[in-house]
Amino acid sequence: MQKYTVVVCDHIHEAGLKMLQDDDAINFVMAADVDKKELVEKIIPTADVAITRSSTDVDSFFIEHATNLKAIVRAGVGVDNVDIPGCSKKGIIVMNVPTANTIAAVELTMTHMLSCMRMFPYSHDHLKNQRIWKREKWYGYELKGKKLGVIGFGNIGSRVAKRAKAFEMDIVAYDPYINPSKVTDLDMTYTKNFEDILSCDVITIHTPKNKETIGIIGEEEIAKMKDGVVLVNCARGDLYNEDALYNGLKSGKIRFAGIDVFGKEPATDNKLLDLDNIVVSPHLGANTYESQYNIGTQAAENAIAAAKGIAYPNAMNLPIDESKIPPFVKPFLEMGQKIGFMASQINKSKIVSIKVKGNGEIGNYVESLATFVTVGAMSHSTETINYVNADFVAKEKNVEVEAVNLGDSAVYKNLITVKLTTNEGTTTISATIFEDGLQRIVSIDGFDNEVAIKGDMILFKNSDVPGVIGSVGTILAQNNVNISDFSLARNANKEALAVILVDNVVSDKTLEELASLEACKSVSYARL
Repeated sequence: MQKYTVVVCDHIHEAGLKMLQDDDAINFVMAADVDKKELVEKIIPTADVAITRSSTDVDSFFIEHATNLKAIVRAGVGVDNVDIPGCSKKGIIVMNVPTANTIAAVELTMTHMLSCMRMFPYSHDHLKNQRIWKREKWYGYELKGKKLGVIGFGNIGSRVAKRAKAFEMDIVAYDPYINPSKVTDLDMTYTKNFEDILSCDVITIHTPKNKETIGIIGEEEIAKMKDGVVLVNCARGDLYNEDALYNGLKSGKIRFAGIDVFGKEPATDNKLLDLDNIVVSPHLGANTYESQYNIGTQAAENAIAAAKGIAYPNAMNLPIDESKIPPFVKPFLEMGQKIGFMASQINKSKIVSIKVKGNGEIGNYVESLATFVTVGAMSHSTETINYVNADFVAKEKNVEVEAVNLGDSAVYKNLITVKLTTNEGTTTISATIFEDGLQRIVSIDGFDNEVAIKGDMILFKNSDVPGVIGSVGTILAQNNVNISDFSLARNANKEALAVILVDNVVSDKTLEELASLEACKSVSYARL
């Protein structure tokens, strides 16, 4: 079995480390405590995939030594310490885990907002540390009826807005990169005019840190705000200009601010700390046990998928302009790659052609989808294939790639179908994504199986006669293979296809025993 080297450059949750250790296809290297120069010069050249956090800069020095690297997983949301253009030039896919710490950041934002309105940390200090009981000193304000301006209405900003609405606040959202209905459907106000945000009682920001957003709130913007405005930033440092923020707080124009992030960290000597109308925390947005578990396990899961060529979840440097595609498209692209990878395991032979069809709105993006499917399907035979060179590699190996837009689907809102043809035959898989975000196969080779696209999977095709399921279960039990899900479908030719998700790696011996059953027509095995 081929092994892939995954290097963990910074500390992640032990559950993520265990996932890497337990995968027999992964050569796991823990290098979080290694000197960074030694890490880059001696260890990174051996890595197929690297997992990093904020302590490791993926700069030109790092990239220069990443001679074997196919992907980087940034264990967190922010990628401002990753040279994405430099990685793209070298064909390195950059991924992050954008939703792992969502709830932690949302709840911290609400904590800061409430602390600012009620001056809670100061009253706490007054009583607990100074032992002064002076209720009349601590009159605050209620959230109810106040207007909240939300800059950035993504995973975190939208959830902050929903929680603020539960406090009966009036929400105004500014985000030029979303469909306004995402806001208006929640009975909130969407605006394209940034001045509307500046007129709010409380303002919170939830954007990435880039050229467009650095200093988005400065002296000029603060001057236009209401007297006594409250500002909150639990996103990234420097989104509020710190000099302007300091001056606004000192003058009283800004009544209170809740700040978790700073332009330069650690921020122990930041002048904002000298003020007595600010609530601060040391970049705790992801600091919950739950989010650290989520970050660690999702980073490990993504690293394993990337190392094996199954998928590159949440890739930041895709071969498409993400600003020009709706948010629903990206998960279909990732799912397409998984299906291509799965089909190539079911139908193990030289690939002749790959045909990708799209029903529904996803059909408008079927060309991009075909690129992802090609990467997944050919990753077994071509280690160097990626999104950038997929078309070239396919042509070089005489693999015909076809993309077809079929228009609307009669059954599913969006449906993708992959037909992989090899020297040995064809495999056709259809899949969709349901409203809850669940990726599901809905058909395999004409059988209407519905099954999740994950884990270890046995596909057992047989004559539709009594007793087969029992015999299959017995063989798996005798080989200590535990079944986690079982999907059975039949066709008009008196054949049945069982798709069996299992918790264990399945040995060749077990597959041979299944194939020896009299009713068996074929057995295949895929690992996702």
